[in-house]
Amino acid sequence: MEREIKVVPDMAELVREAADRITDAARRAIAEKGSFSIALSGGRTPEGLYRLLASEPYRSAIDWGKVEVYFGDERSVPPDSDQSNFRMAHEALLSKVPIPKEDIHRIRGEIDPNAAAIEYGQLLKQKFGDGGVDMALLGMGDDGHTASLFPGTAALQETHHRAVANHVEKLNTWRVTMSAPFLNRSRAVMILISGADKAKRVAEVLEGPRDPERLPIQLVEPREGKLTWILDAAAAGMHDEQ
Repeated sequence: MEREIKVVPDMAELVREAADRITDAARRAIAEKGSFSIALSGGRTPEGLYRLLASEPYRSAIDWGKVEVYFGDERSVPPDSDQSNFRMAHEALLSKVPIPKEDIHRIRGEIDPNAAAIEYGQLLKQKFGDGGVDMALLGMGDDGHTASLFPGTAALQETHHRAVANHVEKLNTWRVTMSAPFLNRSRAVMILISGADKAKRVAEVLEGPRDPERLPIQLVEPREGKLTWILDAAAAGMHDEQ
């Protein structure tokens, strides 16, 4: 696995760096095989990225008609809920660029989570076989979770399925998430983290002992792809506390 850690000054530079890398990856994949597949994540930082991608010059730099969109995870809510990862991505990006509707593959959060996970896993198998997406976007919660792989939850033990339902006891809710083994088939994984509140956990994940049951993001180790962490200076612990 190839790993890169890139630190940028602030959130604005973080989303610009990510947008540049997505644009480059999309162009390469489309030139190479005619399409580019990306798994989107929810959260505050990705929302800023999606809004940037929907604006010029990025909107015109990507051949959106050859982009296929997937989701790393989803909450057990309808697609019009303000909690829906799909809704956020749709409002910030997907409704503003010419991606064919049939190439936007959302997780159906409004149905039984186990049924939704089976349905999505079958879709991923049909689309990718033993492979994975060209790029997976991920974030990290202050507890070390990524996608909906939370500390101490059953999904961390998954070794076979591409998507799983995961009960998150501390939130008293169900999620549907891509599994770590499927994420690790990605050609590239990009983890975006901003804010001083994440700095201690980032240091623990990157420099501390391996303990994925407590820090699930440590499960993300693309087999043959590149893993890139893009951190703003605050998340990298480079801002002195006032």
